[in-house]
Amino acid sequence: MIRADRVGVDLSGTTVLDDVTIEVIRGEVLALVGPNGAGKSTLLGVLSGEHPPSRGSVTIDGRPIARIRSGELAKLRSVLTQENTVSFPFLVSEVVAMGRSPWARSEESRDDLAEVTAALGAADITHLADRRYTQLSGGEKARVAFARVLAQRTPVIFLDEPTAALDLRHQEDVMREARRLATNGAAVVVVLHDLSLASAYADRLALVAGGRLEAVGTPADVLTQQRVERVYGVRVHLHEVGGRPVVVPVRSAT
Repeated sequence: MIRADRVGVDLSGTTVLDDVTIEVIRGEVLALVGPNGAGKSTLLGVLSGEHPPSRGSVTIDGRPIARIRSGELAKLRSVLTQENTVSFPFLVSEVVAMGRSPWARSEESRDDLAEVTAALGAADITHLADRRYTQLSGGEKARVAFARVLAQRTPVIFLDEPTAALDLRHQEDVMREARRLATNGAAVVVVLHDLSLASAYADRLALVAGGRLEAVGTPADVLTQQRVERVYGVRVHLHEVGGRPVVVPVRSAT
């Protein structure tokens, strides 16, 4: 659905992405992985149309993404950013319902209640529906933000570090939902730091290092011991679980 062709991004005179070509495909989970500052979130912003590239082009279904009006774009893709600030004491159900705003005054708006209810359940926050957003913990707020994106119900979903504030169970819940969405035909792009979590759920990994694509392919193809050690600067063991690599740092006994 989305193709970035030789994309580059310069910020304050510094090149943060350079010569990146990649496709986002329906029916798959694409995980963007790499060290801190590698350019993962910038790439996600470029692919989603949130951040214009300095060079290259981005198209969605063959159309330049920069020429698509924001209202139409909001019906094509939803975006979960790292920072989701809600300053006013809205109810959780109201925050999730904000995801339905692109469909206001359209035929799809009749599905608003059902979509919000389903999103609350998928994010495991139904019991928080009548709580004030400002009274929630960090992890609970993260799940509310995820539910808002689910309620938007778009064919492409961008998730920037959706598991960062979550406990083990809810990390798995988020990635299982991402996997379910892809299985049902959506395209899901997710930025993750946990290589083993990315390996377990993604169809393809895009390893970003120094603003360039180091490798793109299946988890087994991308996560080789030599490549992980070189990119991350740490020694690792690689184990196979269910046919997918699990990355474990080498820790000395002290």
